Amino acid sequence: MNRSFQLPAYLKIAFDKMLTYLKESNEGKDKVLQQRPAEDLAKDLQLNHWIKNGGISPADFSNILAVYLENTQHMHHPKYIGHQVSVPHPMAGVAGLVNGLSNNPMGIYEMGPAAATMERTVINWLLDKVGWFKGAHWSDFSLIEGNGGGVLTNGGSMANLTALSAARSAIAPESWAEGSPKDLVVLVPAVAHYSVARAISIMGMGKNSVIPVAVDANERLRPEALLPVYEQVKASGKRVMAVVANACATSTGLYDPLDEVGHFCETNNLWYHVDGAHGAAALVSPEESGLMKGANRADSMIWDAHKMLQVNALCAAILYKDQQHMGAAFQQKGAYLFHEKEQPGFDLMPYTIECTKSGLGAKLFWTLAAEGEKGMGKFVHQQYQKTKEFHQLFSAHPDFYCPYIPESNIICFAYTKHGEDNDIQLAIRNEIIKRGNFYISSTEVQGRRYLRLTVMNKLTTSAHIDALIQEIILVGKKITKGSGNK
Repeated sequence: MNRSFQLPAYLKIAFDKMLTYLKESNEGKDKVLQQRPAEDLAKDLQLNHWIKNGGISPADFSNILAVYLENTQHMHHPKYIGHQVSVPHPMAGVAGLVNGLSNNPMGIYEMGPAAATMERTVINWLLDKVGWFKGAHWSDFSLIEGNGGGVLTNGGSMANLTALSAARSAIAPESWAEGSPKDLVVLVPAVAHYSVARAISIMGMGKNSVIPVAVDANERLRPEALLPVYEQVKASGKRVMAVVANACATSTGLYDPLDEVGHFCETNNLWYHVDGAHGAAALVSPEESGLMKGANRADSMIWDAHKMLQVNALCAAILYKDQQHMGAAFQQKGAYLFHEKEQPGFDLMPYTIECTKSGLGAKLFWTLAAEGEKGMGKFVHQQYQKTKEFHQLFSAHPDFYCPYIPESNIICFAYTKHGEDNDIQLAIRNEIIKRGNFYISSTEVQGRRYLRLTVMNKLTTSAHIDALIQEIILVGKKITKGSGNK
């Protein structure tokens, strides 16, 4: 390290600026987002200079951090109502600092005992919420027959890949050595997250192994469509490796009928996987947990803490009803890592793709330590209920249309004053982003383009939605006037 580098000075600068950043973001000052050309931003950050020369001083650091924070997506701004990315709890951020400086890659217990213990404990807490934990308490690490198991990984995409690899091992144990059998397919909702199809292709099965199952007008899986598809697959000589259900759909935030899908899978002895990346958080809320009815019938489930559990990215859980399935996904040995040794803990690396994995569980633990499970449940319930209130605001306005009543904290709507053309909705969204006063997203549901909100910030109120409605009306007039539409 450069001898002139004095860590306390840089930490104080970062601490002071982040406190100001959070305060001003929470107060809704300035814009949610400003997007400048990357070349201009690189120049202001002096990236090439510092990479080449080094020697940054505290004053330089302060200036660069100011530019950096000004050009961030302001997640803590109450008008950030865009994507399914958490507004992280400050304690999750503190955990990131501790993890970053201690740098314990805790996949091997001896490299991060405390981090590994935290991860195993929060995994047991998550399992308990699903109904898959049989221990006396969440830090009960004893081997219990029929107990659930799980591990944290960097993102839901990797989590889906891991869970589906375990499903493949269950039906074709030889696949790790011999490759994927050519007769395996996976039944998925027609609107399944892209990571499912990507995982299937990565596993060497090919995209044609993804068999879509029909969804309704609001993109919920239709359980009555499963049996005809299953029979057609069997008649073609194929085997179903797994059935996937959404909890909830990325586009609409609506939950598939998990209990009915579970009954179908149990009846036909099929692996059942629930993509609960976003919506599994309902399990921590007594008021909302009914949305996840039937999830306990699954064989595997993923759950992203970096969505609705207020944890910063990334922190995704892969959960199994039976812990024995954990070791089946990756059947590999590494002599420098896997060998006989005495240790008072456990290695988690054999159950995930990653080797040098940071202490992901610490971020969730510290957030829970601040809020408690009741506080976390209250947050989920509050966000879900506020979204229903926002839905009423849009529905009550004659120039807006909502295709469904939201179940989670995701809502879709269209501005219809100047027609229902998809291009108009997309143009409105693009202009809203360009202005930077609000951050919203957009999606298509059954071919129709909608504007879309994900209510992640607990500071977002009906007043903010009223202001958004007025801005959309203003933008809509500008767009249609410019295009010549009346």
